[in-house]
Amino acid sequence: MKDSTHKNSKQNVKDSIQEDINQDNDLSSNESTSNETANKDSIEPKTNGEGSAAIDLNTELTTDEVETDEADGEEELDLVGQLQIDLANTKDTLLRKAAELENVRKRVQKERISLFEDARIQALQEIIPIAEDMNRTLEASASTKIDDNFLQGVQMVASKFKQLFERYGVEPINQAQVPFDVDLHDAMLRQPTEDPKIPSNTVLQVLESGYKIGNRVIKHAKVIVSE
Repeated sequence: MKDSTHKNSKQNVKDSIQEDINQDNDLSSNESTSNETANKDSIEPKTNGEGSAAIDLNTELTTDEVETDEADGEEELDLVGQLQIDLANTKDTLLRKAAELENVRKRVQKERISLFEDARIQALQEIIPIAEDMNRTLEASASTKIDDNFLQGVQMVASKFKQLFERYGVEPINQAQVPFDVDLHDAMLRQPTEDPKIPSNTVLQVLESGYKIGNRVIKHAKVIVSE
């Protein structure tokens, strides 16, 4: 009886200790679960905050990149526009310079031609009196006895002068019965005419021939004009 009571008492103590251990385990398990839940709750908002901040940062970066691209595009457009303006100005300047150069070239060519014409006319003005003397000699030989060889030499020289005048386009001014022209004639004398049909200011006689090249007179003809 005594042994049975002792066993029961021992068993009760053992059960009591086991129950206390189980309660401690349950408390530990509950605390662990609570801690995990709290940790999870504390971590999740933090994670959500970091994600939102990252999205906002990416959005800001994207906006900055767009603004930078737009600014670069505007700068490129401004640069292209300025280059087009510079190109137009350069083209206009080159066209003006080319026109000026062409005008200078034409003016120089015209001056060169004019200088050549002046030099040629000056030379012909020096030659004309000699050619006229040759022609007077030939006219005088018709009524004077002259050595044939000498006369042939004079004729040859006069022929050379005639060819020279033809080559340079020299035309004589020796027509009578034409209206008097101050640009072509020098009136040496005015006299009345016996023919009433001849109007006033008509060339009656050419005393000395004149010469011209084209429209430019080298020497005026000396004439007698009707009153």
